[in-house]
Amino acid sequence: MIFAFGSVLSALSGSPAQLIACRSLMGIGGALIMPSTLSILTNVFRDPKERGRAIAIWAGFSGLGVAIGPVVGGVLLTHFSWSSVFWVNLPIGALALVGGHFFVPESKDPSAPRLDPLGAVLSMVGLGALLFGIIEGPSQGWSSTEVLASFAIGIAGMIAFIMWETSTDHPMLDMSFFSNPRFTAANSAITLTFFALFGSLFLMTQYWQFVHGYSPLAAGVRLIPYAMTMMVMAPLSARFVERLGTKRVVTIGLSIIALAMMVLSTIHTDSSYTRVIVNMCFMALGMALVMAPATESVMGSLPREKAGVGSAVNDTTRQVGGALGVAVIGSLVASAYASGIDDVAGSFGLRGAQLANARSSLGAALKEATTMGATGKEFARAASDSFVNGLSHGLLVGAGVVVLAAIVAYRYLPARAAVPGDRPTEEYVDMIPVAGS
Repeated sequence: MIFAFGSVLSALSGSPAQLIACRSLMGIGGALIMPSTLSILTNVFRDPKERGRAIAIWAGFSGLGVAIGPVVGGVLLTHFSWSSVFWVNLPIGALALVGGHFFVPESKDPSAPRLDPLGAVLSMVGLGALLFGIIEGPSQGWSSTEVLASFAIGIAGMIAFIMWETSTDHPMLDMSFFSNPRFTAANSAITLTFFALFGSLFLMTQYWQFVHGYSPLAAGVRLIPYAMTMMVMAPLSARFVERLGTKRVVTIGLSIIALAMMVLSTIHTDSSYTRVIVNMCFMALGMALVMAPATESVMGSLPREKAGVGSAVNDTTRQVGGALGVAVIGSLVASAYASGIDDVAGSFGLRGAQLANARSSLGAALKEATTMGATGKEFARAASDSFVNGLSHGLLVGAGVVVLAAIVAYRYLPARAAVPGDRPTEEYVDMIPVAGS
């Protein structure tokens, strides 16, 4: 209901500020929905093998959403107004409400603690300030007072959050869960993977639309092979885990992602669609091998009555990793792009407001190119080259982060279940990690 109500308000928004506020309301609704999906699966499928397969299918449907979302959004934007992307949520929400009422069983923690509003506020202040500083760094300057103050507030907020969560008797996030190496390693792998993937996909969308000139619909259609790869392979990951174990499957998946990102970092302004999408499909393959097994490790490491907490932490790590990835990798690319524009500005006579506008984004630079007469086409090419150069640096950083995730997974994830059951203290034989196991 909250998500649907936020969609209506977003569709009726009359200014960017109103839209952002209404989208925040949608975010609250989504934050209430997503953790419930995993906790429902955990309570319905209690056998570890069945649970792993159910989560793998759940991950496959996530891939389907990746395919449908951009295409539907592109169709709506091509034929209707921007508000249509919010109106379309209403019939979907109505179907979900009816289906949930009739088919979803009730489940809850019998000893659920009180809410932790202070912890929620501290986490939002800490993460929000950190993200603001990272995003504003390229434009305001990394040593500017505004950016440094944001980092200081963010660090202080996160320290205060951790201190509060370890001292209160009703924490929003029970820090003792992180003493379980399976829980910690799986969440770390998910966070670092989504850091790299969200950051890279955000930039690749700009690559398709600005460098290659595709419309939103055309860009969405061209991402279908990427999404289909994830949709098909994610359900199969459970079978691979049964044969090879969680540790090996997740490590292999992360290694494939890192290698694909390294190869993708070698693309140029005029690289063919086939070359780019093949590498993106390998990224999707790696993602399919990581997402379901790592998620099952998070959910399986906690008692069933704590499934909601585990699901919430799992979704939080995804969102935090993705937000940081977009902010950090996006800022690195923006800095490299702006530096490239500065290098060629003198050759094209750019200065003042025109230079500042061109430095702000590739889209703005391409608009400036249309006003430059005979040299416009050459400047557009130079701006695109600067963006792709920055994109290459960002992809390499993302690949490095995924390599770190692979090391964490290989070192700390347990190999496989030893005793069927649902108690995390008995479920795995190698909770003490042994390299190479």
